[in-house]
Amino acid sequence: MIGTFLRWRHARTFLQSIFLGLAVLIMLDGWFGPQLAPLNLAGVLPWVHWRGFVVLALLVMGNLFCMACPFMLPRRVAKRFLPADRVWPRALRSKWLGVALLILFFWSYEAFSLWSSPWLTAWVALTYFVLAFVIDGFFKGATFCKHLCPIGQFHFVNGMISPTEVAIRDPAVCETCTTKDCIRGRYAPGFGTEARTRGQGGRSPIRLDGVDGTPALAWDAAPGRSMGREGLLQGGCELALYQPRKEGNLDCTFCMECIHACPYDNVGILVRSPARELVRDPVRSGVGRISRRPDLAALALLIVFAAFVNAFGMVEPVFALQSWLAATLAVPWEPVTLVLFFGIGLAGVPLLLVGTAASASRALSGGKGTLSDRICSYAWALVPLGFGMWAAHYLFHLLTGGLVVVPLFREYLTDLGLPGGTGPMAGTGAMVPESWIFPLEVLLLQGGLFLTLVVGYRIALREEDSGRKAGLAFLPWAVLATFLAGVGIWLLLQPMEMRGTFQPI
Repeated sequence: MIGTFLRWRHARTFLQSIFLGLAVLIMLDGWFGPQLAPLNLAGVLPWVHWRGFVVLALLVMGNLFCMACPFMLPRRVAKRFLPADRVWPRALRSKWLGVALLILFFWSYEAFSLWSSPWLTAWVALTYFVLAFVIDGFFKGATFCKHLCPIGQFHFVNGMISPTEVAIRDPAVCETCTTKDCIRGRYAPGFGTEARTRGQGGRSPIRLDGVDGTPALAWDAAPGRSMGREGLLQGGCELALYQPRKEGNLDCTFCMECIHACPYDNVGILVRSPARELVRDPVRSGVGRISRRPDLAALALLIVFAAFVNAFGMVEPVFALQSWLAATLAVPWEPVTLVLFFGIGLAGVPLLLVGTAASASRALSGGKGTLSDRICSYAWALVPLGFGMWAAHYLFHLLTGGLVVVPLFREYLTDLGLPGGTGPMAGTGAMVPESWIFPLEVLLLQGGLFLTLVVGYRIALREEDSGRKAGLAFLPWAVLATFLAGVGIWLLLQPMEMRGTFQPI
């Protein structure tokens, strides 16, 4: 049943329409509803339900929330009425801008208490819609998704441990394909025929262009040139991921364009070994080799350490630390002190810990490669541990406050003058018995640690000359991962702020 639905050409539009309706409700309630977060859809659905279901989806299925992203529907309108003919500047095609925007997002969340301000949450959602519309209305492809969207970067990295990916079924079928519809799109007969067949003659018409491995057609006059929309029946991949050379979920939004464009039904959402792509290091279409991309390693490490910093921002010890920073700096405005807090937590501490692990790893294994190369290779091993912390944290909020949405929707219907009635708000949030939550959090965190250790050792076997050197090179990273897991357990044992409900700390 799921496969039949996903094969439907309008499956993604259907999902996006549902989420667009929810987004509109959230924005309207955020602007015009009660400004107490637990009484407002904008205070509950984005910060309690959406984040909890995101990690569940990534854990059991894949990047479903990018697939159903409501911000892409207005973008589709923009592609029709705006030129969308500009090429994103080559200097901005890395992930460094995405890293900066993700840091800004994490800082803004705490600095302006977005979780407790429905009004600001509504404006954040509207800003997303406007940016997606404007950026992709003037630039080719899915520029906003690939280079700018902070939420998308989070999904890309954590989706690397998902049990599914968009992939080809039979490589032999792709070798005989001459039209490459998965990336160029499928046209009606007679449209684009000359351009689509000019690559024949015993050579593949696809080559890798640029340091980021972006695929470009060899017959194009310039990278990113399109054959136009006239006669286009089905678009191809707008993130420049050529299926025969694509690897894993990095930069993949599960848009299913390539699935619907392939005339041979040779592309699908397929089951795979979780975290396999963290170990492999081929030249990936649209990405290149991840072990040679410092910007990607920085993005991965940011998301890993942000899992712990974000959780630390909601426990009691952080309030004492923030008070101390404010007194030391003599700055009364909390957002300023948070700059230092996030600077230490997302830059200072990660550089110290990862740099120490890389130095020790190189010394123990015989000094092969630079520190930067070693960090770019081994940073990916920490992704499962970071995801385990995100999952434990976000599911804590979902499981302790998820059912508050039931009386909240009843209240919303009453405000609209529709039948529904109201119900008590307090004591209706928990989805499971409280005694279940901590064991589940520990299971998720320790599962992430176990997978990190497995991936880290396999990366060491790939990078080192012998099994003995691999074990020595892996040891400092294993110590770092175990230390972070211990920090995670300590954080989970602390009283955590109950956001989105009426329950106290």
